[in-house]
Amino acid sequence: MSEKNENLEKKEPLKSITNEAKEKASEIKDEAKEVLESAKEKASEFVEEAKEVLGSAKEKVHEVLSDENIEKVKEKAEEYTEVAKEKAAEFTEDAKEAYEEIKENASELAGEAAEHLADFAEDAKEELKEVKGKAKNFFQRLFGK
Repeated sequence: MSEKNENLEKKEPLKSITNEAKEKASEIKDEAKEVLESAKEKASEFVEEAKEVLGSAKEKVHEVLSDENIEKVKEKAEEYTEVAKEKAAEFTEDAKEAYEEIKENASELAGEAAEHLADFAEDAKEELKEVKGKAKNFFQRLFGK
């Protein structure tokens, strides 16, 4: 019975390390989701602003009917469209980099946790062998065999 208690006590740190690793991975996953949601929101806001700019440009085109002004508005709309595309590409790249960094950190954490778990398991195995040997010697001496 005492040996079972010792085995259970030795498993507790392993469970603790495993739980900590799971919690940290969950936190990193949540952070990644937050970054992704933020990126989606900002992209949506950017698209809305671009739509407003284009809508404004269209209104000005309708207000001024001269061919010259229409050409100028078209050029400006094209410029704004290009700027909007560039900004969207930059924002997307930033979001991807942040997500990759978070993924990398999660992988490093998982690797460290696995390494600690392996070390702990090896130590526990050695301790178990030692306890087993001591118990065997004790019972041999106790029963005189």
